[in-house]
Amino acid sequence: MSPDSQEHPTISPDHQLPAPAPDHQKHQKHEKHHKTVRIIVWVVILLIFAIGFFLIMRRSNDPAKQPSRRGAGGTATITTATAQKGDIGVYLDAIGTITPVHMASITSQVNGIVTAVHYQEGQIVRQGAPLIDIDSRTYRATLLQAQGILQRDENILAQAKMDLTRYQDAWNRNAIPKQTLDDQGKIVLQDEGTVKNDQGAVQFDQVQVDYCHITAPFTGRIGLRLVDPGNVVQSSGGTTLAVITQIQPITAIFTIAEDNLGQVQPRLRQRTKLPVYVFDRTSLNKIATGTLLTLDNQIDTTTGTVKARASFDNKDGILFPNEFVNTRLLVNTLHGVTLLPSSAIQHNGQQAFVYIIQDNTAHVRTVKPGVTDENTTQVEGISPGDVVADSSFEKLQENSKVTISHKPPVAASTTTGSEAP
Repeated sequence: MSPDSQEHPTISPDHQLPAPAPDHQKHQKHEKHHKTVRIIVWVVILLIFAIGFFLIMRRSNDPAKQPSRRGAGGTATITTATAQKGDIGVYLDAIGTITPVHMASITSQVNGIVTAVHYQEGQIVRQGAPLIDIDSRTYRATLLQAQGILQRDENILAQAKMDLTRYQDAWNRNAIPKQTLDDQGKIVLQDEGTVKNDQGAVQFDQVQVDYCHITAPFTGRIGLRLVDPGNVVQSSGGTTLAVITQIQPITAIFTIAEDNLGQVQPRLRQRTKLPVYVFDRTSLNKIATGTLLTLDNQIDTTTGTVKARASFDNKDGILFPNEFVNTRLLVNTLHGVTLLPSSAIQHNGQQAFVYIIQDNTAHVRTVKPGVTDENTTQVEGISPGDVVADSSFEKLQENSKVTISHKPPVAASTTTGSEAP
């Protein structure tokens, strides 16, 4: 054997040593370990954030436990209001339009020349009052002809009846045959038909003459003048000669949501007169009071509402046709409930609260507001006689010391949406 073979003995394939692990396998194990650590870290961070968010929300929903952010350390000067026991109405508010009960666009039924206009623009005209005259000479002449024909045929009928009477006597004496008597009876019937036809012609011509004298169909206010004497009008022209609108009484049409029909329909079936109040465009000034007349017979599927009509005397004429108004329908009255000025109720998100004043100290009290009527709100959670803060809410917190002022608060301090301390 050579020296080299002695220094490096040959190893058989069955006894070879295992090869070392490649470097990339070690790298994969290292990456997998770091990925697991990162996941655990992120899970812990998310849990911490979730717990913190829960604690913050729980604390923010409790106005008595919120951190003090208002003026602490001093005595706040406030005005107060006392909860009262009383009645409050439940209203349905809507937008409405003033609509006349009757409105007529007067047109001519005959052809002719306008000879006279009897009304003044904007005048209140009574039913039957003359409005416009159209030249009626042609129609009166035609009427006279028809009356003459009627008179002639009536005399012919009278003569035929006299002959029938004589024929009847002659037939009774067997002086004439029965055929002659029957023929005369038919002549009488023919003459009677002619007279009826003449009477119809006279009535028609009389109506044409009456159409030449246009009168007011009802009492109302007439609009601007649309024709003058000398104008030619046509019966088929469609030209409006005058417009009359009834304003006393007058109505308002508004809508009611289908969800509120249950509050209205039973009262109407009982024939209860439900008051309806009309306010101007700003909803600040009440201008009229009326009663609900009726509801429409179907719901508008596009809006989910039903039309309602209310009637108003309108004796002062303040309501004008097609006027835009705001309406309030009184559907119920709550009796013996606790009432507060709406300005005394504060809000923190979806929660409402007030500051109860006891021994010159403010205490937060959660309340549940209900029906609101103008500046008064029905509430639950306090009792009649409780004194609550009505101003300077930005200076109040739980257990704040206060001084009660009897002066009205300035406008800047009257708020309806401050947060709890």
